[in-house]
Parts: sequence; structure tokens; C-alpha cells
Amino acid sequence: MSTWDDLPVVNTLAELTGLVEERQGGLYVRWSKGPDIDLGEVSSTDELTGVPMPGLSANPLDVEDWWQDRPVRLWVARRLYDYAHLPHEKGPGVRPWILEGRENGRGPDNEPLVEDVRPLCHLADEVIDEARAEVDRQEHEWGPLRRGARG
Repeated sequence: MSTWDDLPVVNTLAELTGLVEERQGGLYVRWSKGPDIDLGEVSSTDELTGVPMPGLSANPLDVEDWWQDRPVRLWVARRLYDYAHLPHEKGPGVRPWILEGRENGRGPDNEPLVEDVRPLCHLADEVIDEARAEVDRQEHEWGPLRRGARG
């Protein structure tokens, strides 16, 4: 069995929110074909230049202080929603998975580059659907980072 197959699956946004609240820092979401591929070299590559970077490109799930007492569920939903375009953009097999590790720099989009990666779980498609629904319920107009790739 591969690392991907061995990982637990998070099936709800509530379950992921609980994990973020429990850990209180150090969790990241990565959108890729899975840790069994990523952990071979533990390095992302800058797509524009081809330069290898010192860690895996990932997005933090840590709740920022400025978020104050707003719902953690909404924070987590937004972190997923902002990058939900990646499976469409990067192709078949790209899915979100949660990891912990140590930040070792920043990539060209100012994203953390993470090393000493420990995969924790991957997310069922329904979690992304819930995140989209949570964001859509907000009064403010948000869009994913790639505005034309929504869906």
C-alpha cells in the first residue's frame, strides 16, 4: 500500500476544523498527487523558472491573530476555497492533503516551503464542497485566487 492509501480520510469540514483547533498550529494543506510522489524528493519546483525549492509548497491552516474570534470553520473553509482551482488546473489525481512540517522559506507566491513533512490525512471531495458552500453563504463577495476557474 502507498502512503496515500494509508492516510486517514477527513470526510467533513467540521472534522478538519476540529483538527486545526486541536493542533493549534503547524498544519498545512498541499494540493498534489499525494505524499507518495511528493516525499520522494521533498521539493517543489518553481513552475516559471524550473528552479527546485527547499521544501514542498503548501498553504498554512493556522488561524492568524487578526482573525480574532471569528469562526475557525470559516477560516478553514476559506483556506480550502482559495486553492480549490488547483485540481482543475494541475490535472487528474491532484487532491488536497494535510501535513505537518517545518517551514524552510517562501516560494514565489509567498507560500511556505515545508520540509520534515509528515502526512496526516487527505480530504474527501465533500470537504471542498462544504468549504465552497460555507464561503458562498457569506455576505462578502469572495472568489478563488484563479477567478476564472471556479467550479
